[in-house]
Amino acid sequence: MLYIVIFFLLVSVYLYCLLGGADFGAGIIELTSLPKSRERIRRVVTDAIAPIWEANHIWLIIVVVILFNGFPNIYTSISVALYIPLILLLLGVVFRGTAFTFRHYDAVKDGSQEIYSYVFSWSSVAVTLFFGMIIGALVSNKILLNPSGFYEGFIYPWLNLFSFSVGLFLCGLFSFIAAVYLVSESLDDETLKEFVKKAKLTNVIVIILGIFVFAASYIENVGFAERFLSDPVSIIFLLLATIVVPFLWISIDKKRKWISRISAGLQLVFIIGAFYKVYFPVVVVIGDGDDLSLFSSAAPEITLKYLGWALIAGSFLIFPALFFLYRVFKSSETGSD
Repeated sequence: MLYIVIFFLLVSVYLYCLLGGADFGAGIIELTSLPKSRERIRRVVTDAIAPIWEANHIWLIIVVVILFNGFPNIYTSISVALYIPLILLLLGVVFRGTAFTFRHYDAVKDGSQEIYSYVFSWSSVAVTLFFGMIIGALVSNKILLNPSGFYEGFIYPWLNLFSFSVGLFLCGLFSFIAAVYLVSESLDDETLKEFVKKAKLTNVIVIILGIFVFAASYIENVGFAERFLSDPVSIIFLLLATIVVPFLWISIDKKRKWISRISAGLQLVFIIGAFYKVYFPVVVVIGDGDDLSLFSSAAPEITLKYLGWALIAGSFLIFPALFFLYRVFKSSETGSD
């Protein structure tokens, strides 16, 4: 049953990056758009994510529930050592959701709409950045069981160059996923061309930021780059992610909606898979003790048994419901299949 729980954990992380990440990326794209086209892009973003953005958070909730029940030592270590970025991330989620709701449903259209939009966009950046910094902190070898002080124990593990580079990489990756999705949401040629350009540009930015992550790893002496480059499977995943790029660009140019989305999803699979392979089953790399892995930190078998069956039963409810939700609200999308 442990492997079933781990499977649902990994799948939930991936789906949150794929679906929730696209929502965050849409906010980043809106923020970085030129002033002359920002209002037009804002309408596309709002129409695209309004029906489904709340549902996409279910994957993050599942991740938290699995860690809390199935891997309590990992949950405790993360929530204690990284409580500052976690709080900032959650505040960003609250501000982002509140601003988007007010912007979308406020009956009075006045100057406050601009404030809501800026809060929504900057919160999207903040949430994504802190999410990436937390991921970087987990593998940076800087989380200590016995820190000598507050800074060493609760600031430096996440506020460092490597964690920041991972945060920036995630901002680029989520923006890329969002741009690919928004290509098929565009109703006019001008907006379509703009999102095609953004999809290609963010794809290039992801590659540049990926190089920055490797450089930061060397500078900070984290060991990520060395472990990655010495792992044949991770290198294969990286090559596969690179091979997907030309197919993705061609499908975007030809307005092949589902081919481009599947290609972007595959690229995300390969990127996350390469990262998984470097550290799996370790989740938290401890600087002054034994690393916390999914095997060594698992809950008792009876807990995993009930958790596993709950996840299996829940999947028969969640997946059809989400499929129906997407089918109902996204059936009017434009674009070629």
